[in-house]
Amino acid sequence: MNRALGLGGLVLGLGGAFLGICAVLVGLRSGRKELVRLSRPYAGVVLFGAVLSVVAMQRGLITRDWTLKYVAEHGSSTTPPLYNVATMWSALEGSILLWGLVLAGYTVAVATKFRKRLEDPLVGWAMVVMFVVCVFFFALMLTAANPFRGNLPPPGYDGPGPNPLLQNHILMAFHPPMLYLGYVGFTVPFAFAIAALVTGRVGEGWLVETRRWTLFAWGFLTAGIILGSWWSYEVLGWGGYWKWDPVENASFLPWLTGTAYLHSVMVQERRGLLRVWNLSLLCATFSLTILGTFLTRSGVVESVHAFSGGAVGPILLGAFAVVVLVSVGLVGWRGDQLRAPGRIDSPLSREGAFLANNVLFAVFAFVVLLGTVFPLVVEALNGDRLTVGVPYFNRMTIPIGFALLTLMAIAPVLPWRKASGELLRDRLWWPAWAGVAAVVLGALAGADGVAPLLAFGLGGFAAGSAVRQLVLATRRQGVRGLVGRANGGMVVHLGTIVVAVALAASGSFIRTAEFELRPGASAVIAGHTVKYLGSRSVDRPNRVELRARFQVDGGKVFEPRLNKYRLTGQTIGTPSVRVGPLEDVYLALTRAPGTSNPAVGVRVIVQPLVVWLWVGGMVMVLGTVLSLFPGRRRNPLDPVSAPPVPEAQEAGPEPSGAGAVTA
Repeated sequence: MNRALGLGGLVLGLGGAFLGICAVLVGLRSGRKELVRLSRPYAGVVLFGAVLSVVAMQRGLITRDWTLKYVAEHGSSTTPPLYNVATMWSALEGSILLWGLVLAGYTVAVATKFRKRLEDPLVGWAMVVMFVVCVFFFALMLTAANPFRGNLPPPGYDGPGPNPLLQNHILMAFHPPMLYLGYVGFTVPFAFAIAALVTGRVGEGWLVETRRWTLFAWGFLTAGIILGSWWSYEVLGWGGYWKWDPVENASFLPWLTGTAYLHSVMVQERRGLLRVWNLSLLCATFSLTILGTFLTRSGVVESVHAFSGGAVGPILLGAFAVVVLVSVGLVGWRGDQLRAPGRIDSPLSREGAFLANNVLFAVFAFVVLLGTVFPLVVEALNGDRLTVGVPYFNRMTIPIGFALLTLMAIAPVLPWRKASGELLRDRLWWPAWAGVAAVVLGALAGADGVAPLLAFGLGGFAAGSAVRQLVLATRRQGVRGLVGRANGGMVVHLGTIVVAVALAASGSFIRTAEFELRPGASAVIAGHTVKYLGSRSVDRPNRVELRARFQVDGGKVFEPRLNKYRLTGQTIGTPSVRVGPLEDVYLALTRAPGTSNPAVGVRVIVQPLVVWLWVGGMVMVLGTVLSLFPGRRRNPLDPVSAPPVPEAQEAGPEPSGAGAVTA
């Protein structure tokens, strides 16, 4: 029954998307508005089909329906309930099913949001693009990535359960859905970008609504990346949170290009500039989500995050190529219409800073993309296996990060068109002193490297600039001044700065040691005393846990553990962390005690400011929420593109919170 319901839902979703394409295209061509309006009910059919399939899969996992091959390969009667639900996205076919559900939800959201303007050609073509993407993913689920393949289990069969690493921490229930809400959410602005190119309405009229959809997706992607880093830190036992893993990079790449778009869109709204940049960034962001899907689900990279899946890889790579070719072709076709009505008058202006910001983010994305795909290209060409490691990424990206921090400090105080030296001196006076104070505090805290001190100084400089803008806004509007694109962007800036400083501190001043300790013995590292008290065994339905008890600095007892999973026989470690505002003490078992040798092996890592990575990430998400509320309402889909602001309005006093570098 589950198999029939699941396949029926997929067929329903595919049929609804295909009929939606036909109805809208015929309606647009013939001028029959009633056909175009059918896109909303057809979107509902797609969502109903996706929900039906997901319910069938979840029912199969909960009832242990071994007649479904996916459940037989990844489910288990011993999997805890929360991870049993998360099993759906723990492997290839189920993850594509979650993708389809989120995509269908976004399609309905777009049709509902613009229900009164569905007959507008711009909205109509956007719906066509959304339906085309739905057709691709639902067809993929009915062919190469079918989660409802049948199975004939032997009597008494029980499945192995999901990968032990994916049922070892509660964050696995939330990290992938957050990433998918971000990944798939970029389909919406991409659809409107393609619609603008097809209809020739490439001015500024469609940007405001597109920016909000992008911001929505960007916020979820940011939350997903932060939660993924937290999961890595809490589960993998190596003490880190970002390893420049190809699959980590796959989520970071669209984040970079999406961030660049959220900056440069303000220049087009205000002055009609950077049109090609904005359309290209949106198309690149969506393309990179497809490329990321290929990297994650094709089996071409080895990663704890990656899935392996036969024919899916070539199909996704082909889809990526089609998206790139169509996007480039449409931009080239509309090249004459994309010419800006003006130009950047001075590099020392807000629009000049946004252009520099775009260039830096584009270079950042290129560096990450090159380091990620170069080994794959070399292996495909001659079979050699190369590894591009952490040193390459750090060496190439840290200077770009410093440049971005500098821009984050300067750009918010710049006026449109041109800034004078006197104006910059006045507006950057207090931010500069904040940077000096940050360097002094860092030096007093023991930072002695050039890179950490520079990170602290630029972080303080940028934070001072952001705080200055927020103070101006709250003086004029009270707490309400924190709401809106510009000032919400300043809150995002503050979160980004906190993350940057925490990265610099935790990466530069990490201290690691490994010890073998007998019960009652102690070890000292970086001023902390770790005492081994003994171990105990705990039985769980799906595993046996060996818990070692350690007392840190004579206080609380922490229990890192080794988990042996019954069905697979795999042993997976789970660290235990004493979290503090200044530094973490991280304990991970490296060896279990034996009968002949009661000593336990433990890795102890002391890292400063790690907790501020998660705090900074939460501040970024908060700023994103504040940015979603507009300062004023505009009609982004007016058939006549909204004109740029007249030059006479460009001058004037500094607006509250103006010049946010992050939307």
